[in-house]
Amino acid sequence: MAGRIRDEDVEAVRAAVRIDAVVGEYVQLTNGGGGQLKGLCPFHDEKSASFYVSPSKGVFSCFGCQESGDTLSFVMKIEHLSFVETVERLAAQVGITLRYEGGGYQPGRQQGERTRLLEINKIAAVWFTEQLSSPEAEIGRRFLKERGFEADAAAHFSLGYAPGGFENLTRFLRGRGYTDRELLLSGICSEGNRGPMDRFRGRLIWPIRDITGEVIGFGARKLREDDKGPKYLNTPETPLYKKSHVLYGIDLAKKDIARTGRAVVVEGYTDVMACHLAGVTTAVATCGTAFAEDHIKILRRLLMDTSQYRGEVVFTFDGDAAGQKAALRAFEDDQKFAAKTSIAVSPGGMDPCELRLAQGDEAVRALIENPVPLFAFAIRAAVAQHNLETAEGRSAALEQAAPIVARIKDGSIQHDYAVQLAGMVGILDEQFVVRRVNQLARWQRQRDEQQRDRNGNRPGDRPGDRRAVGAPTPTTAPRRPAFRLNPRDPAQFVERELLKLALQYPALVAPTFDFYTEDEFPTPPYATVRAAVAAAGGAATGAAAPDAWSALVRAAAPDDAVRGLITELTVEPVRTRRTADAIYAGEFLVKLRLQAVDRRIADCRAHLQRLGPRATPEQLAAVQGELWALQQYGQALRERGAAAL
Repeated sequence: MAGRIRDEDVEAVRAAVRIDAVVGEYVQLTNGGGGQLKGLCPFHDEKSASFYVSPSKGVFSCFGCQESGDTLSFVMKIEHLSFVETVERLAAQVGITLRYEGGGYQPGRQQGERTRLLEINKIAAVWFTEQLSSPEAEIGRRFLKERGFEADAAAHFSLGYAPGGFENLTRFLRGRGYTDRELLLSGICSEGNRGPMDRFRGRLIWPIRDITGEVIGFGARKLREDDKGPKYLNTPETPLYKKSHVLYGIDLAKKDIARTGRAVVVEGYTDVMACHLAGVTTAVATCGTAFAEDHIKILRRLLMDTSQYRGEVVFTFDGDAAGQKAALRAFEDDQKFAAKTSIAVSPGGMDPCELRLAQGDEAVRALIENPVPLFAFAIRAAVAQHNLETAEGRSAALEQAAPIVARIKDGSIQHDYAVQLAGMVGILDEQFVVRRVNQLARWQRQRDEQQRDRNGNRPGDRPGDRRAVGAPTPTTAPRRPAFRLNPRDPAQFVERELLKLALQYPALVAPTFDFYTEDEFPTPPYATVRAAVAAAGGAATGAAAPDAWSALVRAAAPDDAVRGLITELTVEPVRTRRTADAIYAGEFLVKLRLQAVDRRIADCRAHLQRLGPRATPEQLAAVQGELWALQQYGQALRERGAAAL
């Protein structure tokens, strides 16, 4: 078996794949200042953007969970791939042929399990698509046409057909070199009496893709009455396919979701197709499961869903009882979005596919453009369950709807809905309803605080940071010393800012920075970074080779913790509203040296105190001479700035 991938090929892949392009497949990135991009971290749940990417340095870092690294490590972490799988996957995307120590490329032997499973799904998707034009698939083509989908629509969504035999696809994939174990693991096949057999037979097929466009599973709709299986049959849970982490259509919708700040959540595959064909290109659907927290995380990252960037999520559900129940389930997760959440229910209870067929594309667009706020829908649904003609019914309606209003975190909106609730229920004393809502809101906050305490949260923790008391610290992020930027510690701020300048703009601080010793960085982690800069050749080397500089410093770091801190400092914007320049760099070179001088002056004065009256004239002269020289140097730094360095 051939050995490891050659180092020069790994570097070629790393250089060929832009980190912002790769990260942008998963996260909406916006300008973070100083040439950096920022977005919501894909590795932990957060309400404000703390995830930064440096396209020029090829690295990322999250200041919330401390995940950091380069393009390869990002793909490894987010896709749970091995190093070899990651390099092979990215190499295939950019057309680089990899070479292995001790031999050339041997398909199927170097590839990891995930890569093999992705290939199986990709080949199967093409095979299904080809079968849709066969005579047997007439029933599938007729099904699509009856729902308003012509051949070009089927091609756009890569629809296919699974023939009725038991081993058509199984034999085809075996002929391509895939093992029975791999076919079963992929979910393409199920276990039969005589070994693997086709899971999907006599059905219309939808390929299900992840956010990057890779086929990870399939959805299959039955077409014949004699098919005793479920109406929809999906790929089972596999190493690739986790239905709670998947949104159908996300690969097609992600760019427009990020561009428009709106996501539309529908209930089925045909509804996604109808919306996209009608011009609502931000539609996605769950795959055989309720819309839940993992789906929210996917959309929040694309929407840049923070308090500063308020997007919108529109849910569409059937108007029947099941659809209303689904809408209320979605309401349960409403407060996990910073985005505005709404619901669109079409007249007559038609889903988007039925609406498009009955009234055309314009009706679908109008449905999405005129949604009802999800809070209003939930409140009205609660009130509608009661007889408001009686005092008992009005009281019951209030007690069911008031907790919904109390959950609204925006105080002004909560008050407005409380007043509206009084009118809906028919209670003339609006203030009575407002007081009841406020009381329930206080109780809810107290319960939330108690729950956070039980979960081991400390004051200031985010919901996504919760873990049980005594639980081990996650090992996915490198451990690092607990010295972080502290706004109340100006000395530490100066160290951090100067190191950022040395890593991001080495030409601005070279060669002066290289004469600074580790002793001038009293915070231990920053001193270690200073040592790594020196080991990499100093800022002068960075000025001469800026493109390779951050990689050189990371390579010189003694461990992953320091490498993580270096990456963090490389992507964190410098703290100036203007472009970093020689004047700004000079200010921090002077500030750090002044801090070192002031510390030494304090040491000299303490030394004089310790000497006391018994000191010899020689001892006093030596210490006083050093003190005088330091004071003069400090004065020159304050008066002349960088010119005195």
